[in-house]
Amino acid sequence: MTATGEGHVTARGGPWWWARRRSAVFDVSLAVVSALECGAEGFPFARDAGIPVAAGVVFGLLAGSVLLVRRRWPIAVVLVSIAITPAQMGLVMGVVGLYTLAASELPRRIIGSLAGMSLVGTLIVTFVRTRQDMVRGDLDLGDWFVPFAAITMSLGFTAPPVLLGLYVGARRRLMESLRERADSLERELQLLAERAEERAEWARNEERTRIAREMHDVVAHRVSLMVVHAAALQAVARKDPEKAVRNAALVGDMGRQALTELREMLGVLRSGGSERRERAAPVPLAAVGVAAAAAASRAADDEGPCLAEIEELVGQSAAAGMVVDLSVEGEARSYPPEVEQTAYRVVQEALTNVHKHAAGAKTYVRLAHRVSEIAMQVENEPPEAAASSARLPSGGNGLVGMKERVAALGGVFVSGPTDAGGFRVSAVIPAA
Repeated sequence: MTATGEGHVTARGGPWWWARRRSAVFDVSLAVVSALECGAEGFPFARDAGIPVAAGVVFGLLAGSVLLVRRRWPIAVVLVSIAITPAQMGLVMGVVGLYTLAASELPRRIIGSLAGMSLVGTLIVTFVRTRQDMVRGDLDLGDWFVPFAAITMSLGFTAPPVLLGLYVGARRRLMESLRERADSLERELQLLAERAEERAEWARNEERTRIAREMHDVVAHRVSLMVVHAAALQAVARKDPEKAVRNAALVGDMGRQALTELREMLGVLRSGGSERRERAAPVPLAAVGVAAAAAASRAADDEGPCLAEIEELVGQSAAAGMVVDLSVEGEARSYPPEVEQTAYRVVQEALTNVHKHAAGAKTYVRLAHRVSEIAMQVENEPPEAAASSARLPSGGNGLVGMKERVAALGGVFVSGPTDAGGFRVSAVIPAA
């Protein structure tokens, strides 16, 4: 927090109505000077009024000490200075009082009225005193000097403190306004910083989820097929050596493909980290997510998997022992890359789940090309009780990842068990 607003408030520590001790000391000093000035002027006042000198001095001391409350009651100070003007007292109190009044937050009409009263009072007293001096012969000047002296003295003792007070008050109000605006701006900046941090955290979480989904889609399917082939290899190793050799070759091919794709993804992520070190500036996590999505494509095709490769995908599952039937409805056509990749990933993950949870179950893969959308469905029958299980682990993220992919393109994803005891995964993605 800057030294505005709250810092300004916490600086208040003076007695009574003073904001600071320094202000209290300054006002006490001014009051002492004013009291001494009025007390000294009490001597001629007492002589002219025909009262005891002690009474005149005490009156001057009491009147001058009113300047002590100038910050709290500036109107009272000005009124007292106007009241003692005929006694030719309160020069310091009048000047300081008018300055304090003009610099205060009082309405301008009150400031103007009291300043006018002080001006008129000083004008009359100066005019009368100057006239008396000329009559007594103390001043030997023309008649023009009386109004000139009266106007000059009244304006000289009234206009400068009022104008200075108005300037200081306006400047003080401007500083207060700037201080409040600075505090408001600081609060807004803090709020924006908090919101930016929240958005950054949300973006990091989104990209972590995206990276995890891409890793899952790239590796899980091929590793699942490897496990299925390994289980089949173990079952037929002694009974059918030729089939065992074929299964071993398939396991090796699957492993090499999985390693190739994983190496491609890690290479992209690592290259992004080296570029960040060379630039000596942090790379947004969004760039990592984009890199992971790009690396999630098959190593042999930079544009990612497409619908034309679904037949090959189904063939890989059939080679692993799954009884799978593929049917395509409608006229095949090209779609945007993200649509074809999402459709491919949905079918891929659905087949992977069949390998994990329904080994040996007959599976139906249906693909429908419609006017403005593409629909896909993967449904498996209940697994056979005697079917061997490869005991594939499941992280529970496959269905979530498919739903996120489809929803990101504005599609609809539905999954759940069938009445016959199997499982169905359906998705509809807009073609545009």
